[in-house]
Amino acid sequence: MIFRAVRDGRPYPEHNLTLKQWAEIPPRPLRLDQLITTKRELALDKLLAEDSTFYGDLFPHVVQWNGGLYLEDGLHRALRAALQQRNQIHARVLVLSGQPE
Repeated sequence: MIFRAVRDGRPYPEHNLTLKQWAEIPPRPLRLDQLITTKRELALDKLLAEDSTFYGDLFPHVVQWNGGLYLEDGLHRALRAALQQRNQIHARVLVLSGQPE
């Protein structure tokens, strides 16, 4: 198994972080098998594109909420890492506090 779970949607509350605010969070290593995706589908052309992060953040965005690590942005990068036999990625992690679902 590559990821801990695959979801369709975000279970956590909206955080409204801008790209600039995300960029202020230092990246840290995370194991792929700890991550829960928030998207069920991906675009194969984006997965195979060499310049897929050219206009975006180099590091995936993860939201830590209620004990889970939710991969909000960066599914293609994480899957590309798995295809390259890597079991971890560096990601920016936003920690949200909240009540259990």
